[in-house]
Amino acid sequence: MTQGHQVEGKATFEICDLTVSLGGGAVVLDGLSHTIVAGKINALIGPSGCGKSTLLRCLNKLIEPTKGSIRLDGVDITDIDVLTLRARVGMVMQSATMFAGSIAENLAFGPSSLGQEIDRPRMKELLELVSLDPSLLDKDAQKLSGGQAQRVSIARSLANKPEVLLLDEPTSALDPAATRTIEATLIRLRDELGMTIVLVSHSMEQVERIADTSALMLDGKIIETGTPEHLLTGVHHHWTEQFAKGKLSSQKENQPN
Repeated sequence: MTQGHQVEGKATFEICDLTVSLGGGAVVLDGLSHTIVAGKINALIGPSGCGKSTLLRCLNKLIEPTKGSIRLDGVDITDIDVLTLRARVGMVMQSATMFAGSIAENLAFGPSSLGQEIDRPRMKELLELVSLDPSLLDKDAQKLSGGQAQRVSIARSLANKPEVLLLDEPTSALDPAATRTIEATLIRLRDELGMTIVLVSHSMEQVERIADTSALMLDGKIIETGTPEHLLTGVHHHWTEQFAKGKLSSQKENQPN
């Protein structure tokens, strides 16, 4: 792995020698080690099939690794109850799925699963935090636009007061205007709440706009890390240059003929 201009800071996640193998011997993650920096937007980028979404899912036990370890604030996540972990580490999927009912009912889902309540003033704060009008609380969540639904999905994760927010290509299905609104929301969460964000993205342009640190993945490994500027201008790995130029969009493209 090539190290670039590293962003210094406290480690939230420390990932060590992580391997995920599937049936038939396919290796999705191959001895991967990486540090997620607290209070920063940490981007995981790379072509489709490189393992970045699998890595993201390992961070809150949606996928159990074959070997290796993940430590959250110094504690192995295997020693943390799964509901407790998922309250501390929120997850936003690529396509926002709204539960039947109002936005308010969606925001109450996480706390209620933990035996807690959330009042309407707090719900309104969450909507304001993701740049949505608090008057929308009673609107049918399944009638929202794609961009609105994704922001409600973020607010729903924030209802559990997480320390970390994981996002798996949250803007890939959105138009440019909605994409920029989501990006502005993530920057606001970092700047105002000091939230640690892990963003999976296929867009080098997006990473350059909002990420503090980035890691390029290929074949289940991290091949280069550093600031987005480093990955664009100071690359040391052939595939990093190819990806930055938009010439590497899927895992198959790096295979020899």
